[in-house]
Amino acid sequence: MAPLPDGFSYAEWNATYNGLSFGIAAMGSATIFFWLQLPTVTKSYRTALTITGIVTLIATYHYIRIFNSWSEAFTVASKDGGDYEVKLTGAPFNDGYRYVDWLLTVPLLLIELILVMKLPQAETVSLSWKLGLASALMVALGYPGEIQEDLSVRWFWWCLSMIPFCYVVFTLAVGLAEATSKQPSPAAASLASAARYLTVLSWCTYPFVYMVKSVGLAGPAATMYEQVGYSIADGMAKAVFGVLIWALAAEKSAVEESGKLLPN
Repeated sequence: MAPLPDGFSYAEWNATYNGLSFGIAAMGSATIFFWLQLPTVTKSYRTALTITGIVTLIATYHYIRIFNSWSEAFTVASKDGGDYEVKLTGAPFNDGYRYVDWLLTVPLLLIELILVMKLPQAETVSLSWKLGLASALMVALGYPGEIQEDLSVRWFWWCLSMIPFCYVVFTLAVGLAEATSKQPSPAAASLASAARYLTVLSWCTYPFVYMVKSVGLAGPAATMYEQVGYSIADGMAKAVFGVLIWALAAEKSAVEESGKLLPN
């Protein structure tokens, strides 16, 4: 929890406020959608879709906490109908909620993808443990650098966190390629591939947002870009990714149900 810089303009404060509001709206509406869709998939895919809803529910809770912390850290007032003036209240802005969220949700995101692909049980268990632990380690290694102002320390922890990050991304992009090709229909294979590559794309956003404060950008602008960037990345990695998981589960359910209805 690093102290906030002074000197926010209303535009910078408002952009961050809207970015966090977007996070609440995206995660909250996604949670409702995923759980309402549970009856539309077969029993074997309901665990994956339930986990998808749990991921966005956890994210909704933490976005509300971050949003409230942001609001409490500032007073925003207009004098005599003029421009809005933004001042720090002295209350701390606790961005640590974001890392607690990632520590819980990032492993679950990978597990839900593995479950919906319906791999052999031994491979499912092995991949779930490997990717889950690697992703949790990635988040844990990133946090010490996030709360540092010393650029050399930030770069040190960034480099360490990139080791498990590269392992997870490589596994998604290359290691699951064969399993993707074995999906029961071309549409299912396409959706599984899209889910994998969306995860890779959205995940690659996080290291660059993390680097905002490591490349000379500082003050209110850096805080704004960081908060808005993370909010957009979370929307892609959780809400949009979850929609692809639901679509894949629905497609595979339809294929399996149609197979059962075929005459022997």
